Amino acid sequence: MISISAAIYIVKQNGKTLLQSTIKKVEKAGGYELFEDVLSPINMPPFRQSAMDGYALNLHDILSYKLIGEVKAGDGHEPQLKKGEAVRIFTGAPVPESANAVMMQEKVAVDGGTIRISEQIPLEHNIRPLGEQVKAGAIALKKGTKLTPAAIGYLISLGIYQVSLFKKPNIAIVTTGNELIDAGEDLPYGKIYESNSKMLLSALYNLKFYDATLYKVEDDYTKTVKTLKGAIDNNDLVLITGGISVGDYDFVGKALRELQVEELFYKVKQKPGKPLFYGKKEDTQVFALPGNPAAALSCFYVYVYIALQQMMHRKDLELPRIKAKAINGFVKKGDRPQFLKGIYNDGQIEILDGQNSSMLQTFALSNALVFAPEDISTINIGDALEVILLPQ
Repeated sequence: MISISAAIYIVKQNGKTLLQSTIKKVEKAGGYELFEDVLSPINMPPFRQSAMDGYALNLHDILSYKLIGEVKAGDGHEPQLKKGEAVRIFTGAPVPESANAVMMQEKVAVDGGTIRISEQIPLEHNIRPLGEQVKAGAIALKKGTKLTPAAIGYLISLGIYQVSLFKKPNIAIVTTGNELIDAGEDLPYGKIYESNSKMLLSALYNLKFYDATLYKVEDDYTKTVKTLKGAIDNNDLVLITGGISVGDYDFVGKALRELQVEELFYKVKQKPGKPLFYGKKEDTQVFALPGNPAAALSCFYVYVYIALQQMMHRKDLELPRIKAKAINGFVKKGDRPQFLKGIYNDGQIEILDGQNSSMLQTFALSNALVFAPEDISTINIGDALEVILLPQ
């Protein structure tokens, strides 16, 4: 067995950055990073724009103005104002070139065709300049920018409808086991509902990784080799659940050796998730996760997460780790470091009951993993603990 820190180091050292690009419509690009700088095709705003509802003025020395018209948002006409003239104007409407300030309507008194402003205002008051946000030809967003909802709205406001993005990995999720059946079917004696694949798929979707394919294989050596070969040949990352231990019907390790997958480590001194395999074949990374669901998900967040972030050339490879005070006690069994499910809130952590690697109920309630080192056997109220914040 190797240590947790050694396993994390090996994953980081062997990670692969994907450098291919893909073209997507902007509205479908959420969570992706830009493959290249995006230049603005227009000025934004594309014209001098009123910042509020009010009156556009051609300023002069007195407070009274002659009202000669109106400009609404979307209007294409441009009234010509002489000194001392004004037009009614609305937020977002184009300000005529002959106007040089906008007075908000709350400070204007209207009397028929004449208005009176409450005070003198400076030139360009309440006018958004042409290209104030970005000039035509300037960089709108830089290469590597992650596209948030705000970024997508911004690009679309510039008339950009598609962008070049860093391609995300193709991912295979392989489940093994004769005992597994799909939810919705009747549950015969001796069978269990297969949840790991959908759990991992959901974890990937939550991180905005959508190109995932599910594979299912029985406990048969020949079929295991064939399925794993197809998964490895056609994907950048392969996640296998189950079949990696040393039981009579655990064929994954043997199949990976036959397929000449380079073993980078197998078994980590930790709980849950001791029987974790990490290897690679050419450019494809392979994680064989434990079959117990809580162990598989813990390993996903501690190790697979790193590989995914590296593939997307991100700087923050690990989930955030913070210190929190325990609000309850816990007795750790065994000498292995443990990842304990807990609920973090405002600097405090509650360690939950039900830490068995086969149980997901506790994991379903948790928003954090508590790291309990091997040299700690008892956690007391008030102890400062290292906490890994899970994606929500």
